[in-house]
Amino acid sequence: MCSGGFRGARREAADRLRRGLSSFLRSGGLQLGLTALCAAAGIAGALVGRAHPHSTLHYALYGLAYLSGGFGPGRELIANLLARQLDINLLMVAAAAGSAALGHWGEGAVLLFLFSLSGALERITMERTARSIESLVQLRPDTALVLRDGVEARVPVEGIAVGETVRTLPGERFAVDGVVVEGSSSADESTLTGEAEPVEKEPGGYVYAGTVNLTGAPLVRVEKRPEETTLSRIVRAVQEAGKAKSTAERIVDRWQRPYVIGVFSAAAIAGFVPWLLGASSVEAVYRGLVLLVAASPCAVVIATPAAMLSAITHAAHHGVLFKGSVHLERLAGVTAIAVDKTGTVTHGRPRVVAVSEAAGTGDDEEILRLAASVEARSEHHHGRAVVAEAERRGLALAPVTEFESHAGQGVHGHVEGFWVGVGREALFQQHETPLPGEAASLLSGWREQGRTALLVLACEHQDGAGNGNGHQPRWGAIAVADTIRPNARAAMAACRKLGIRHIALLTGDHEGVARAIGKEIGADEVRAGLHPEQKVSAVHELARRWGGLAMVGDGVNDAPALATATVGVAMGGAGTDVALDTADVVLMRDDLEGIPFAIWLARKARRVTAQSLSLAFGVIGILVASTLAGFLPLWLAVVCHEGSTLLVIANGVRLLGIRHPEFDLE
Repeated sequence: MCSGGFRGARREAADRLRRGLSSFLRSGGLQLGLTALCAAAGIAGALVGRAHPHSTLHYALYGLAYLSGGFGPGRELIANLLARQLDINLLMVAAAAGSAALGHWGEGAVLLFLFSLSGALERITMERTARSIESLVQLRPDTALVLRDGVEARVPVEGIAVGETVRTLPGERFAVDGVVVEGSSSADESTLTGEAEPVEKEPGGYVYAGTVNLTGAPLVRVEKRPEETTLSRIVRAVQEAGKAKSTAERIVDRWQRPYVIGVFSAAAIAGFVPWLLGASSVEAVYRGLVLLVAASPCAVVIATPAAMLSAITHAAHHGVLFKGSVHLERLAGVTAIAVDKTGTVTHGRPRVVAVSEAAGTGDDEEILRLAASVEARSEHHHGRAVVAEAERRGLALAPVTEFESHAGQGVHGHVEGFWVGVGREALFQQHETPLPGEAASLLSGWREQGRTALLVLACEHQDGAGNGNGHQPRWGAIAVADTIRPNARAAMAACRKLGIRHIALLTGDHEGVARAIGKEIGADEVRAGLHPEQKVSAVHELARRWGGLAMVGDGVNDAPALATATVGVAMGGAGTDVALDTADVVLMRDDLEGIPFAIWLARKARRVTAQSLSLAFGVIGILVASTLAGFLPLWLAVVCHEGSTLLVIANGVRLLGIRHPEFDLE
């Protein structure tokens, strides 16, 4: 057993060593070091050759320059040839070898130096992006304080099971996704959602792995395995997004092989024609080599991935998750937005926004107390809103007897000797209770504002019929509304400034409520009373009319509409598994500011990509024309070609740290 365990440990150590060596040989740091060696050997070879033209030392130095500068491109070329693929490495290696064959050792060394340098910088750029993604992984602690059998012990996170209880100390990061069961705290969730302000966590509140516990030491019941936490899923999504290719990248990949063959053919023609016109064989071959370098599409190949991957990583660190480059690309082209109402434009949680006591005594709280006492027995969301408001005001609820609920009408019961009804007018008509004359105008006024109006009557009789002893019933009204998010209108206005031409509100709610909400956010179009399949049809129609449509929903019941739109954007992904699974773009927090930010970043990435591609194609065009005209030397073609590649990489990478505008969402 010991011998077998020792052999297993040796194999594991050997595997780690091989993986580490492979990673080192492919690292940007090694290639950059070899590039520096190439430069030093090439310069030394040129100096020795000039001082001692007949010495063989300068050939040895040039050979070292070729080996060190050609290590990276040669390795990639061999791997691609074994896979029966042709790429730009073949063009550059062939050009360098041809230069050496013609005796232009210095120009070949310059070519390999610059090509190796651009490859090293490209690899370092991608490694930097990978480290940026890895920094998300490292947010989660390796261990956590777990309560088992009444004893707290620190154990590896991988050993924690769903249902166990974990304590997080002040200043530590939460190691799990779970629900607070004891204690309270505030959490810094900026690394996950981009939210700058601390979020209060009370019993029943949800916490996320990787976020920082600021104050208390709450006990948290584990709800997800470590690999299923929101943080882990975000990391996987960003990694997959980096592998997914945009339309431009797929086009480049598809045309790379025929392009390489075409360049070799053009180079042969470029050399053959001067030879037919009397040029020497050396000059003809030299001209063909120059064309190989001039037409090489290095900058074109790297332009799109450098910009897209940088933008995706930047977005992830600001609470916006793109599922792939293609979605970033599509979002940049949308001209219209459709937004769901409940949970997107509004909070999705109705609350009491007004209480009116009809007698004018100002005793609104008594009306609220009576209504809440009855609604405490109800499961309706409006009833829960009434009870929550009473509790917020510290009102003591009274016992209720003979409680009854009438679907679509309201509830009633006996409270402290009064028959108390809460609901729509139909409830009181059914119980033959006359409605106060002033009630109609008050209720209709509230409903025109998009609020749900609940009438409250307290009668001194047993069933609500008549007025009992000649006394008028005591009455009032309560307005309940699903309130609009504070920055909803400003976020839509910011989208318009970015070029969005049409905003539509799609909801299954009533027409009056929908129109009031639509007017509040400045929507151009409101479609109310929609069933899920009708919402999908509306998205189809809007996408056809405007050419590109982003559908924004909460990711719970909007999945079909999100999938139908040009780009589906789910809001509140930090708390919604469905959002992470179904949407193309996920806003990790319940904040509409993410919508204009995502659109701005997508369009910025598109502009940067267009700039890079224009530069790349422009340089290729100028170099090819100069080569065919016969006055472009190889060294200048190399400098211009590789210089354009370096500029394209730098232009794309700047999206990693670009400062986005502060949208006026106050």
